[in-house]
Amino acid sequence: MSASQLGNRELPTSQYDLSTYLGRVRQCADLSDPRTLFTSNTKLENAKDLLTKYKMGQLPNMTPELWHAKKIVDSTLHPDTGKPVLLPFRMSCYVFSNLIVTAGMLIPGMRWKGILAWQVANQSLNVAINSANANKSTPLSTTGMIKSYLMAVSASCSVALGLNSVVPRLKSVSPSTKLMLGRLVPFAAVASAGALNVFLMRVEEIRQGIDVYPATKALEEGDDRETGAQKPAVSLGKSQKAATIAVGETAISRVVTSTPVMVIPPLVLLRLQRTNWLKKRPWLMMPTNIGLVFLTSAFALPFALGVFPQRLVMNSSTLEERFHARGGHDDQIVFNRGI
Repeated sequence: MSASQLGNRELPTSQYDLSTYLGRVRQCADLSDPRTLFTSNTKLENAKDLLTKYKMGQLPNMTPELWHAKKIVDSTLHPDTGKPVLLPFRMSCYVFSNLIVTAGMLIPGMRWKGILAWQVANQSLNVAINSANANKSTPLSTTGMIKSYLMAVSASCSVALGLNSVVPRLKSVSPSTKLMLGRLVPFAAVASAGALNVFLMRVEEIRQGIDVYPATKALEEGDDRETGAQKPAVSLGKSQKAATIAVGETAISRVVTSTPVMVIPPLVLLRLQRTNWLKKRPWLMMPTNIGLVFLTSAFALPFALGVFPQRLVMNSSTLEERFHARGGHDDQIVFNRGI
């Protein structure tokens, strides 16, 4: 994380206005930019050095080079630990990591064994991504992680198999509607289990609370606007209310993230299957499915991630009484929501 670098000077949170949805979308587009995956260790260290020089006052202003360095650091390092997130589980690799699994779940007419296999694969990936990107101030134990994983897998498989058996038996809908509902079964399973997965993987945060910090006012290119500062070194303590907000918003964000990817491709593919072009070329079914998933994921991911800010800034009176009047700039506190 850029704030983990040495120096007393605060880095601007973003070059975009994160109080607006469009600003968060542009910020998330930077964080999910797959080009950062090719950053070598040398380039990462150079980026960290540049940010350190800024924080120590050796570089007076944020320049395009500094913003690029911050983009590399923010998309590679965890905001709590300052250590690299394992490459397959970074947001910049999200589209590629989910591509095959999502396309697999959306294969039309799968048997129950295929449904189970792909749901297990998806929840395994979800657990890894949730664990890698969660708030690290209150980590989940290995035993808790295993229990959460098994419960999430059970939930997703139950929803998928249950709806697959229920939809064909619906008598009050037309065959075409049944077919459309059948294509949306994977979405229902992924959305419900995805939200549950977040709560299960981060239940210790809700029980114990997460670290909250006083917000500061950072200067950006001489601009006095509030940036929702990166966290300072000293925590004000652990807040259960902050954890509940962070986990709740992350769970909603996961549903929002999965919605376009699990809804648009199957409905478009359903329409294409009715065309002579695809009827004459059935071997193009899987490549078309994968292509639709890829394009939808790449376009929709920043818009989904931008629904909520990663760093939440709010008045200290929102949290437990022991945090009241202990905030920083304008009595604001800040904490990491996680992704």
